[in-house]
Amino acid sequence: MGILQIFTLLGALGMFLYGMNLMSSGLQKAAGDRLRGFLSSMTSNPFKRVLTGLGITAVIQSSSATTVMVVSFVNAGLLTLVQAIGVIMGANIGTTVTAWMVAWLGFKADISILAVPLMLLGFILSISKKNQRRNIGELVVGFSLLFLGLSFMKDSVPDLKQTPEVLEFVKTWSGFGFWSVLIFLGFGSVLTLVLQSSSATMAITLIMLSMGWIPFPMACAMVLGENIGTTITANIAASVGNSSAKRAALSHTIFNVFGVIWALILFRPFLSLVGWITSSVFGIPNPAADGFAVNDPTGPESTSALYGLSMLHTLFNLINTLILVWFTGLIEKVVCKVIKEPVNQEDNKFRLRYIEAGPLATPELATEQAFNEIIHFAQISKNGLGYARAAINETDQDKFEELRGKLVKYEEISDRIEYEIATFLNAVSAEEISERTSHMIKAMYKIIGELESLGDSGESISRILSRRNIHNKSFDADTIKKLNAMVDLVDNAYDVMILNLSLAFDGKLEEISNAYSAEDRINNLRNNLRDEEIESIESDRKNYQTSVYYMDIVSELETMGDFMINISQTLYKTKLKIS
Repeated sequence: MGILQIFTLLGALGMFLYGMNLMSSGLQKAAGDRLRGFLSSMTSNPFKRVLTGLGITAVIQSSSATTVMVVSFVNAGLLTLVQAIGVIMGANIGTTVTAWMVAWLGFKADISILAVPLMLLGFILSISKKNQRRNIGELVVGFSLLFLGLSFMKDSVPDLKQTPEVLEFVKTWSGFGFWSVLIFLGFGSVLTLVLQSSSATMAITLIMLSMGWIPFPMACAMVLGENIGTTITANIAASVGNSSAKRAALSHTIFNVFGVIWALILFRPFLSLVGWITSSVFGIPNPAADGFAVNDPTGPESTSALYGLSMLHTLFNLINTLILVWFTGLIEKVVCKVIKEPVNQEDNKFRLRYIEAGPLATPELATEQAFNEIIHFAQISKNGLGYARAAINETDQDKFEELRGKLVKYEEISDRIEYEIATFLNAVSAEEISERTSHMIKAMYKIIGELESLGDSGESISRILSRRNIHNKSFDADTIKKLNAMVDLVDNAYDVMILNLSLAFDGKLEEISNAYSAEDRINNLRNNLRDEEIESIESDRKNYQTSVYYMDIVSELETMGDFMINISQTLYKTKLKIS
């Protein structure tokens, strides 16, 4: 095998993987809204959870992407661990669709002859002015590259029959009985870990089987190994997440490892069942029969082997799900016992909840994570107003300084959360996303900027009060009462803003008259308080310097109302809708 042939083989593998990623990206962008709707269907019904995982994986053509997405959602608190386990089970079944597609279209139908004409169609669609057609064009090009890469892989692998000694060496590894099964299982696991794609490993296994390099049982062992190797991706994603994310990833590992254990214990009977079903359904030779071998890549034995391997992949995950779906509660208890909550961990309500584990493997769904984090950001920001109110009413200097420190902390928290959400959105924007998702992300940038400004206002109020104290001034009871009335209106505006954020998330924000009413009440009270204070100064009833501090706080509270109405207007004008 020459150097050029090796690089051709590696290039073909790269083309296959790139085509898979491109096809998945196009599917995600073309079906982004439907995928979000799919996620909302995840209820307490185990059957629906499994169907959700199956459906999403069948659409995005990657169980790893689905599993990483589920881990992120558990980390975010959007899914319970029990719900996540059901979705992961469905994802394992959904990934078998890829195996059938590759076996049928890539080997038997050999759709690669249509790949180049399809790329022309994909190019024509990609230059369309309509966003959806461009997404479909990307899908078509990815589909074409996938099967073109598979064709090159088949053509570039060496014919070991021309080098009998090499073929004999490969077959030697199949002659150690059950140890050979374990060897090929390990090979499948490592190959999947290296390629980070069980679909690519499945394609390589199908090629090795169709070329007669390895017998059918050893190919089945590789497929079992691929199911273990694919769990590594989720565990890597969970490593930076919270305990719940780690538990979700571990549940995926437990699910697949349990399946591999029973499949190894019942290896021969299981293969016999696979062979009998394949033979009965397709009317072809039994690939699990004694003495079965693939001598001709284009013969009926090759068809039997390819369909039999795909059937094993499907049956393995289907049977495993039917067994374990009744034990999701037990799996939850096991992973919770293995991965415990850190001892003496401070319940830090200021940490990120929804994007702590990083961007999703499915960028089109990442906006849901980000928007949930924005709603959480708004709730944290409202807590800061409570400390501002307490600081306004506090007369004890030591207690005031404690409150002032909290307001300074809230301003720092706002800066950090804004930066981390923006970093997350930058990572999502760097991926291939639809025009609609790009539009939503731009609106989110503006919203987090306004929320950060709300944090600045709280800290500004603390500075005004601190200057007042330094100059030994104080507010009388009537002034405190007026400021509390202003804070009440700002507090109500916060509630309206958070409500509008939640409505926009659900796609139910039809109008924002509530926000305009809240803003008008704040402006009217500000105007009345300002006029009253000017009149008091002119009649020498108030100390001028004290009045300046008072009006500065009123102005700062009114500014907070401006930031909040800006957020509602952004939601309404951009028709921001997540789910």
